[in-house]
Amino acid sequence: MPAKDIFHDTVKRALEKEGWTITHDPLPVAAGDVGMSIDLGAEKLIAAEKEGKKIAVEIKSFLGKSAIYDFHLAVGQFINYRLALKEIESSRVLYLAIPVEANRDFFSRPFIQTAIAYNEIKLIVYDSDMEVIIEWKN
Repeated sequence: MPAKDIFHDTVKRALEKEGWTITHDPLPVAAGDVGMSIDLGAEKLIAAEKEGKKIAVEIKSFLGKSAIYDFHLAVGQFINYRLALKEIESSRVLYLAIPVEANRDFFSRPFIQTAIAYNEIKLIVYDSDMEVIIEWKN
């Protein structure tokens, strides 16, 4: 089993506070004979619908020595996970969870914003101290 990010449980609790039910921890996905694990799978029943909304969340701390290196790894994982999900559970929406500090200090840079838009990466911005979701960026 892959190692959990330092903020794994923080994001899990933040999602639960917003009414999400954690259905998988981790969420196994496979593309052919390649197995992978996304950090969390969650769903939320929507009152106006009979079906719920399902998400998958890859959690990153961006606490490494190089933010761009961490970003390269995160984008690569995100693209592979999204492709695998498309094959096995296309209704589940994939998000990359990032701390509010990384959003402010790194993800606000024009090149990074362009890369996020180009790769159609959906973000969850979380506050690790308060254990809350600050923003959903679609």
